[in-house]
Amino acid sequence: MIAADRVAAILLASGRSLRFGAADKLGAPLRGQPLVLHTANLLARSGFANRLAVCRRDGVAADLLGPAGFDIVMNDAPARGIGHALSLGIRHAAGLDIDAALLCLGDMPFVTTPHLTALLSAFDERERPIVATENAATGVVTPPILLARREFARFVTLDGDRGGKALLKGAATVSASAELLADIDRPDDLPAG
Repeated sequence: MIAADRVAAILLASGRSLRFGAADKLGAPLRGQPLVLHTANLLARSGFANRLAVCRRDGVAADLLGPAGFDIVMNDAPARGIGHALSLGIRHAAGLDIDAALLCLGDMPFVTTPHLTALLSAFDERERPIVATENAATGVVTPPILLARREFARFVTLDGDRGGKALLKGAATVSASAELLADIDRPDDLPAG
């Protein structure tokens, strides 16, 4: 187990939202607030040592997350994909006094406090230095992901749209429902009401 105050939470919020249409999906309203603030608020009340957000210059995320207490890491090349964004976040986190980083996506608004607690509880720097989330319905390994500082060097080399999936082989996993892990890619993915 690791305490949240030894972890930097990194919120990836620099995707181009191409499947969402012309609007920036992270600013789309969901239950009375912009989509990205659901995960941001979860991270803010979870006691993490630092909160970082990787944002693109032409998006709404930086304007929303800076006032919410996130250090903003600008991604000037969002077309390079999630791997590049992840690398930027990890590089910034490496300069902080932390033992691990938690990687979350700005378009996954249904992740819960108990799930983050389960990730922290499953973590062991020596035996389980990477703890990922496993979709209970599909078996797919996905964020949120917790990784020990000693793993940072492998993740800072990422680029492209593959993210860190290849680096997650053998990771410990915590199961979560498909509903909890739902991400918003298209306007139709937003729940009514």
